[in-house]
Amino acid sequence: MYDVTKFNDGQIASKITTEGNLEVKLRGNTYEDLFKAASIKEAWDATVTPDRSATANLTLYCLIGQRSDRRFNVRESFDLKVIARFINSMNFNQVSILHPHSSVSLALIENSVEISHLNYVKMAYESLNKPVLVSPDAGAFKATYTIAKELGADLVPSNKVRINNEPLITLQGDVKGKECLIVDDLADGGRTFLNLAKALNKQGAVKVFLYVTHGQFNHGFDELLTIIDHIYCTNSYREIEEDRVTQFMVFE
Repeated sequence: MYDVTKFNDGQIASKITTEGNLEVKLRGNTYEDLFKAASIKEAWDATVTPDRSATANLTLYCLIGQRSDRRFNVRESFDLKVIARFINSMNFNQVSILHPHSSVSLALIENSVEISHLNYVKMAYESLNKPVLVSPDAGAFKATYTIAKELGADLVPSNKVRINNEPLITLQGDVKGKECLIVDDLADGGRTFLNLAKALNKQGAVKVFLYVTHGQFNHGFDELLTIIDHIYCTNSYREIEEDRVTQFMVFE
């Protein structure tokens, strides 16, 4: 166990209160969380017995910067690489990450393992009437295919291209008369899901639901919930108070 103190100037200091193995569990969606992890680990390194038989593990429920998984433009920073280097400098025995945006996070962060989102999608799926799973783009298809196979669910892939700066969404399957559950890792503003839900409705879907592991929803829910019937997410990023949003607790 450990205690963390934050001073008025923002400084973070940690103290180990119980010797033995260390388990640090943080949302991980801010740089402050990463510094908190580093502070805790430094205190533990100074406390652990000389034989180093104890282990230290870190769990990050919503890794900051995970969508910046490449250098998008010349002369711009590769942000996830910077974040990964900082995490690697802490030398945790294992770093567990809930539903990372891409495999790049796992490649860059040493001793990292993925926490699957299967159980949370399963809870959303089983609370509904066996909906068709919908992957929102090519990047999400592989993960959603694996989930669909585990659940025995039908899967409809979708793809989005821009023509004259307007999104054109194509669906590779029949959704007429069916309930649909869009599955993805993260919702920032939610515009992609809004347009996809409109396309699903246009193709005859009777209801459209959304599951995302990391629910930011930085533009709120007013527009999104005029098209989407209900939203499911974890509390990996933040707590949400909205009647038509069901959150699964992963962080306490």
